[in-house]
Amino acid sequence: MNTGTASREVAPSPSCDPFHTECPARDVLDHVTSRWGVWVLIRLQEEPLRFSELRDRIEGVSEKMLSQTLRNLTQDGLVWRKVEPTTPPQVTYGLTPLGSGLGHQLAAMLGWIEAHADHRDAVTSGSTGL
Repeated sequence: MNTGTASREVAPSPSCDPFHTECPARDVLDHVTSRWGVWVLIRLQEEPLRFSELRDRIEGVSEKMLSQTLRNLTQDGLVWRKVEPTTPPQVTYGLTPLGSGLGHQLAAMLGWIEAHADHRDAVTSGSTGL
């Protein structure tokens, strides 16, 4: 559901080693694992949202950081952007198929973290909970 916004689909590259700075996968990883990238991808996993809805559902994110994060994830081909020609324009964001696949993985990771968060105190006190 891309509305003409240029995006670069991320395809595996046999010559790309993400441990080298020149690898394009590093840029995508930086965008996904940025402070707000994970939260945006997980929240959009539920449903497409307008900018203001997304901002309201991710506590603590500023409009500037949300805008920057959405721009990066859209350029990476993980998020689509649809602009409704209204006054003022309504902008809706959702996950591309590529972003949805990643969103499922991140949601699973978050589920694991939530299920094991109580164990971190046990780890720091000497027992092995994780």
